[in-house]
Amino acid sequence: MRIGRALAVVVISSALAAGVLTPAASAHPGRDRPTGIPPLTDDRGRVLTLRGWNVEDKANRGDAALTAVTEKHFRDLRAKGFDFARLLIFWDDLEPVRGRYSERYLRRIDRILDWARTYGIQVLLDSHQDVFGPAFGHRGIPAWATRTDGLPFTPHPDDWFAEYFEPAVQRAFTHLYEDADLRRAQADMWRVLADRFEHHPAVIGYDLINEPMGELREGEDLPAAARRIEAEQLTPMYNRLARAVRSVDPGTWIFVEPTPIVGEGVPTGLGRIKDRRAVYAPHLYNTAMEAGADYDPAAGWIESYEAAVTAYPKEQRIPVVVGEWGPLNNGLPLMNRFYREAVASLNRYSSGWAGYVWCYGGGYCALDERGGFRTNKELTATPYAPAVAGTVHSDMYDAAARVYRLTYTAARRGATEISLPPSARGWRVSVVGRAVVRGDAPHGGVLRVDARDGARVAVTVREAGSHG
Repeated sequence: MRIGRALAVVVISSALAAGVLTPAASAHPGRDRPTGIPPLTDDRGRVLTLRGWNVEDKANRGDAALTAVTEKHFRDLRAKGFDFARLLIFWDDLEPVRGRYSERYLRRIDRILDWARTYGIQVLLDSHQDVFGPAFGHRGIPAWATRTDGLPFTPHPDDWFAEYFEPAVQRAFTHLYEDADLRRAQADMWRVLADRFEHHPAVIGYDLINEPMGELREGEDLPAAARRIEAEQLTPMYNRLARAVRSVDPGTWIFVEPTPIVGEGVPTGLGRIKDRRAVYAPHLYNTAMEAGADYDPAAGWIESYEAAVTAYPKEQRIPVVVGEWGPLNNGLPLMNRFYREAVASLNRYSSGWAGYVWCYGGGYCALDERGGFRTNKELTATPYAPAVAGTVHSDMYDAAARVYRLTYTAARRGATEISLPPSARGWRVSVVGRAVVRGDAPHGGVLRVDARDGARVAVTVREAGSHG
C-alpha cells in the first residue's frame, strides 16, 4: 500500500480518535521474537527466516504479462544475500474470461519459479489487487467479477489510494465478499493455482489477496470499519479460500493479510483462520511518510506498529511475515535511521519480510539502473540465518558493530544455513560448540553449519575491521 496524501490525514485522525496510535514502550534491539509467536518452519522442522523483496510486472498485457520479470531479478536477489521473493500475480490475467484460465500465463509463472529455484529463492505467490482491478484502471479482480450497482467512480490520478474510497470500488469489494457466485469463482481460481504449483520446490506459500479493503458504513471511522471488515468479511473469506487450497494442496503455507489500516498501529479484527499452516502477513507503511514526510522517530510509529501487529499472531499462535514495506522517498535526511530501526523491529518479531520493490530505476525500486542499491536500501542486506536446524536461543545483527550472532541447540533436521551479503572487507566466521562450518564465503554467500544433535552452538560473523 502506498497511501495517498489526501487519505493520510484521514487515516491518522481516525486512528487517533479511536485511541490506537499511542506509542508503545521503547523496543529493545536484539530481543528474541516475542514469546507466543511461533516461527515459520520447513518440512524438516528447521526454523526459517525469509528476507527478500517483491517482484512484479503490473503492466496489463494479457497473455504477455510477467514479461518484465526476468532471470536477472532472481540472480541479483541471491547475489545481494536474499532468499525470498513475493511474486505478484493477477487474477485478471489468469482468468480474463469467466471459467477460461490462461495456460500461457500459468506457463510464464512456471518459468519464473524455475528461475527462482535455480538461485535458491523461495517464492510467495501473491494474488495482487490495487483498487480492485481493471474496471477502475488498475490490476487484480477481473472486470467480469466487478459489480458496482451503478455507483459512481471518479479517478484520482495524483492520489490513487483515494480511489479505494470511491463508492463503486467499495461496493465491488462487498459483492466479492458476499455474492455466492463470486465466492465460488475466487475459490476456483485458487484451486487452479494451488493444483498447478503445489509441487514446485520454489513455492513456499500463497498470499490469498493483497491489501483487502471494504465498504465503510455511514458514521464509521476507518479503524472501526477495518476491524469490522476483517472480522465479518475477511475472516470467512480466508477460511473459504483455505478450504479451496487444501482440497488440492495439503501442506503449502497460506498467508493472510489484514486491511492496510494496520500500518497505523491499528490492531486487526481478524478472527481465527482454521488452518494449521496459516501465516499473518501485514504490511508496514506509514501514511505520513507515504505522503512525502521524512521519518519522525519521536512519533513512536514503529513502536506502535510492533505492539499492534504482534498481538494477533501471539493470540492465534501463527508466524508473521511482513509482505511489503519501504518508503518512496528513501533519501530524506532521517531515512537512514528509519531503515536501521525498521529492520531491527521487523527482525524482532517476524519470520521474515519482503521489501517493496525489486526493480531497477527510481521510485520504490531497490536498485538503480546499474544494479547497485539506492540510498539507504543497502541497510536491508545483512547476515541472517535462512534455516536453523534446532531451537533458536538468540539471533541478532548489530548494525553499528557489523557483527551477527546466532545461538541455538542443534537437532537432527539437516544443516543450519547462514547467508552473508557481499562485503568488500570480507566476513570472518567463528563457531563455538560441537559443529563444523561447511563452505567458503569470505566476501558473501551461504555457509552451512553441521552440528551434533543436542549441541549448544554459537555462531559469530564479523565484518573485517569491525570491533564488536
